[in-house]
Amino acid sequence: MQKNESDRSVADLNKAIKIDESQIQNHLGEMVRSTVEQTLNNMLDAEADQLCNAKRYERTSERVNSRAGHYKRNLHTRSGEVKVKMPKLRRAKFETAIIERYRRREASVEEALMEMYLAGVSVRRVEDITEALWGMRVSAGTVSDLNKKMYERIDEWRNRRIEGEYPYVYLDGICLKRSWGGEVRNVSVLVAIGVGKDGYRDILGVVEGGKEDRDGWSGFLRSLKQRGLKGVQLVVSDKCLGLVESLGEFFPDARWQRCTVHFYRNVFSVVPRGKMQEVSAMLKAIHAQEDLAEAKKKAHAVADKLDGMKLRRAAQRVREGAQETLSYYHFPRKHWRQIRTNNPLERIMREIRRRSRVVGCFPDGNSALMLAAARLRHIAGTKWGTRRYMNMDRLREMQNEAIAEAI
Repeated sequence: MQKNESDRSVADLNKAIKIDESQIQNHLGEMVRSTVEQTLNNMLDAEADQLCNAKRYERTSERVNSRAGHYKRNLHTRSGEVKVKMPKLRRAKFETAIIERYRRREASVEEALMEMYLAGVSVRRVEDITEALWGMRVSAGTVSDLNKKMYERIDEWRNRRIEGEYPYVYLDGICLKRSWGGEVRNVSVLVAIGVGKDGYRDILGVVEGGKEDRDGWSGFLRSLKQRGLKGVQLVVSDKCLGLVESLGEFFPDARWQRCTVHFYRNVFSVVPRGKMQEVSAMLKAIHAQEDLAEAKKKAHAVADKLDGMKLRRAAQRVREGAQETLSYYHFPRKHWRQIRTNNPLERIMREIRRRSRVVGCFPDGNSALMLAAARLRHIAGTKWGTRRYMNMDRLREMQNEAIAEAI
């Protein structure tokens, strides 16, 4: 009985008390904006008093300037748009350290706008987000102007000095669309990432390659070496045109590992769909062997079996390319999974493709490069670049064992 009466009391209270959350949020937002506005204006007044060496209306022999009223300007902050009263002085311009002259947005707002764009948010979506968060709508032109500032930082980041040694380096390229004389052409962006001796991954470089040919790769590898890339023991990549020859020119002591996934795709291209699953199991068996000698034997056996299945073109590709995919056997077993494919870089390239689809066709090659580099810079600052990727102690132990055996 008491419980029923209690339930009825609660129900009556629920009917009597109705909370409009939207009104509360609006009220709180208005309170925050008004507080920010009042604080900024008080700080500007205090700064003007300091420049005048006297408070407003104060008569003193130490006064060096006097007020001449004020003018209003709007300032976009994280708390919304506020109206700021900028003091005017009679004998000098009022230069404030609090707000830069002609600035219309708080620095943190500008940083947020740039980070949103670089993180993959479209310009139209940026406009909607800013209106929802801060009560203002930022135009596409504003975002474009802010990105020009960001591009200066990106260029500095792209051309920074490479410190330390990177035993493992991954290379790949991506083709984006650009307009050229009214036509749509391809532009290549070449990317390199590395795993340092500390086991962490870094973005080593990103350049516009024109085409993924020998000249493009040679220029990229030359720039990496000039910027300080050293200690390279293994380079992982697809069999790109001119890449292998360029590697021998700039990093002759490094081994080259052809990505096993790309190798499989190359073989699958000459295999009937009905036989693909069987051939896939055969190819994977090559890279499931316990050591290099057994892997070579298995590759020969697979090629012979493909000949017996009347898949002579596939057999020829296995004989010609399998050896290129076995370089990882010269390195610690615990690293094999990470270094026999180009997957660590492929995942990043998918992010660039996802971001570039928002743009569509770029106006020029530099715009494509800047967006790709901006996306890479953003990724480098996330968990991707701050989490240890490999334990490199085993590689050092293997090298020390090799030196001891040589002695």
